[in-house]
Amino acid sequence: MPLFCAVISNNNGANLLLRINNKYTTYSTIRALTLFFAVSLDSYFHNFKMQITFAMKNRKIMKRYLLLILFFVCLGLNAQDGSSALKFSLDDCLQYAFSNSYERQAIELSKKSQQLSYEQSKQERLPNLNASASESFTNNNVGSSFSESVGLNASLPIYQGGQINTTIQQKKLSAEQFEMQVRQYDDQLTIQIVQAFLTVLGNEELIKYQKSVLNSSFEAMKQGEEKHKAGAIIESDYLLLIAQYASDTNNVVDTRIAIDNSLLNLKVLLSMDPLTEIEIVYPDTTIIEEMAVLPSRDEAVEQSLAYSPDLKISKYDVEIAEKSVRLSKVDYYPTVSLSAGVNTAHNDFDDMGTQLDDRLSEQIGLSVNIPIYNRGSSKLRVKQSQINLERSELMYNQDVLSTRQTVVQEYQDLISSYNQYKVSKQTQEAYYKSFESYNIRFRYGSITAVELLQQQNNYLNALNKYIQNKYSFMLQRKIMDVYMGKQVTM
Repeated sequence: MPLFCAVISNNNGANLLLRINNKYTTYSTIRALTLFFAVSLDSYFHNFKMQITFAMKNRKIMKRYLLLILFFVCLGLNAQDGSSALKFSLDDCLQYAFSNSYERQAIELSKKSQQLSYEQSKQERLPNLNASASESFTNNNVGSSFSESVGLNASLPIYQGGQINTTIQQKKLSAEQFEMQVRQYDDQLTIQIVQAFLTVLGNEELIKYQKSVLNSSFEAMKQGEEKHKAGAIIESDYLLLIAQYASDTNNVVDTRIAIDNSLLNLKVLLSMDPLTEIEIVYPDTTIIEEMAVLPSRDEAVEQSLAYSPDLKISKYDVEIAEKSVRLSKVDYYPTVSLSAGVNTAHNDFDDMGTQLDDRLSEQIGLSVNIPIYNRGSSKLRVKQSQINLERSELMYNQDVLSTRQTVVQEYQDLISSYNQYKVSKQTQEAYYKSFESYNIRFRYGSITAVELLQQQNNYLNALNKYIQNKYSFMLQRKIMDVYMGKQVTM
């Protein structure tokens, strides 16, 4: 079975049947040919005067050239039909990224390491217990002898100036801070994935409109050919229609390439093999209506301040700095520790049976260490830790202000993008109806090709602006959801 079949009319009206079989045609070949013709087309028509000159002298060649381009464009756009591409919604993208991101896994390992450090700090309250044993042989002029000693010793910190408890509290704060760092990374990754996802959606929506315009351009070019043969329009108008069709064809190819590039960018963010074929699942069309329900500015600011991982990380820095100040003061306090031990020994083998009765020793001790003077090092550490605390507090206050400013600015941008989206939607719809009307009028000969193409360009400009504003609004809305701590779905 042929992969694709096309009929191309030659100059004499005969039909040339062109078949491309699976055995000889691959997707990479199609892509290469499509790009070749797109680049060649752009180089031929980069200047309007050159278009007219080229077309007047090579009109027959140009017609074949355009039909050949159309063949490869259609083949390239349909080459992926029937492929086993993975279908990904936005939720699927986020879940896949969170599960496979190497950077996120590294942050998770750091979090586990910090949690282990916290667990270890709690063990400092427990006593140390050590066993010892030694065996020795001595030989001299008097004779030889064997000796052995066995002991069990333990120590327990009674008071360390609050160092143990404060260290435990500080380690716990550090472990909790790493939780916020994971959430901070997730939010940053979410925004990047949403942006890449919406870029794909925007380009896919754009190419649908461009294909519709391409069909209209093709019909206009055929009508122009008939009218030119009948003498109803001048040759330059007909050549303009041909040039417009070539430009619209190239727009479709460019957008197809943009889709592939945006999909590749999305795969990078997902930590996915770039050769894996994926297909984006378009969300429900009513989703944008739900997005239009906006929170108040004060509500957005308050929720963002309450949720912000950045602020919580900064707040943890302040609390950890407070514990560091407390730890720097432990050198001002005495330390008390308890020790105990049981030991026994023998000097020759004859004593081995009675050493536990005759040579068993037990001891217990209490040691107190009182700091008197350490050349001012303790006072210096306290001052340095207090400076670090003040710096952390200043950074936290700055972060609160920056977060508030950022959210307010994002909210203003959100309102602006929503208004631009509504206006551009109405403008696009109006220009589309006008373009359809001009197509009908051109069909019946009431307007010139120049007027039709001018209206088509107006519609394309309005269309591009509409799609840009639409997905810009959707991105701004989802960024606001991330700031407010809401689950991002689509």
